[in-house]
Amino acid sequence: MKVVLVTGMSGSGKSVAIRALEDSGFYCIDNLPPSFIADVLKRLEAEGISQVAVAADARTGKDIVDVPELLLNLRKHGTDARPIFLDADDETLVTRYSESRRRHPMSARLGEQATVQECVDAERLALAPLKAISNSIDTSGLLPNTLRRWVLDTVEGQKARLTLVFETFGFKKGLPTDADLVFDVRCLSNPYYDKNLRPLTGKDAEVIAFIQADQRSSELIQDIEQYLRKWLPSYLDEHRSYVTVAIGCTGGQHRSVYVAESLAKLFQSQPLAEIESILLRHRSLG
Repeated sequence: MKVVLVTGMSGSGKSVAIRALEDSGFYCIDNLPPSFIADVLKRLEAEGISQVAVAADARTGKDIVDVPELLLNLRKHGTDARPIFLDADDETLVTRYSESRRRHPMSARLGEQATVQECVDAERLALAPLKAISNSIDTSGLLPNTLRRWVLDTVEGQKARLTLVFETFGFKKGLPTDADLVFDVRCLSNPYYDKNLRPLTGKDAEVIAFIQADQRSSELIQDIEQYLRKWLPSYLDEHRSYVTVAIGCTGGQHRSVYVAESLAKLFQSQPLAEIESILLRHRSLG
C-alpha cells in the first residue's frame, strides 16, 4: 500500500493537493485523527485499496505529535508512507486568511481574540517535528497547477531511500521555506542583460551556451556536486527521506535553472547508492 500523508500549515494549499491526489486515483480522507489512521488503513487494505491519501494537520489537536512515530511504524511493516508538508511564508499565510475572512483553525485553541499571526506562529511550532521528517513544499507564489504537478511528481516516483530535490528560485522573491541547502549562483554572468536571451530560460540552448562561456560555471557546478556527494549520505543517519537543494539566482529563470538541470543530470548519470529518486522544481518557470 502507498500512503501519502498531506499535512502542513493552514492556508498552504492542502485542499489543492488532496484534490490532485483524488483525481489521480487515490482514496482520500480529510482531517482524520492520527489515532485512527492505522486502523483505517488496515480496513482499506483488506478491501483491496492500494493508494490512500490522508490529510492531517493541527486541526486534529495534540494527537498530531504522534504522527512521526506512526509513519515510522507503517514503514517498518512495509507500507510506502510518504509525508508531504505544505508550507508558505508568514506574509502569504496571513494574507490568504485575511482575504478569505475565514477563522484560522488554531483560534479554537488560542481563543477568538488571537490574531491570525499568533495562530500561524502557534501552528508552526506545533507542526515543526512533522515538517522535519517530511518532503516540504513552499507554496508561496505558486500557481495551483504547479502545486498539483509537484505533488504528483513527489508521490508517483518509485519508493526511494532518499529523494533528492533540486529547486530553483529567484532571490528577489525571497528564500523558499522548503530548502534544506541553499546555493547562490549569482556570481555567474547574467543572461538577463542580453535582450535576446532575456525571455529565454536556463533550458534553452542559447542561454546554456552563454553561461558555459563563463569558465566559472563548470567549476561552481563541480564544487556543489562534490559537496553534495560528500554530505548527502549523512542525511540518512537523521532518518531523512527527502533533501531539497535550492539553487538561486536573481530571477530564478536563467543561471539557477541551468545549474540545477546540470546537477540533476550529473547525479542521474553517476548516482549515489543512497539516492534512488531525483526531482526538479523550477519556482519561477511555473
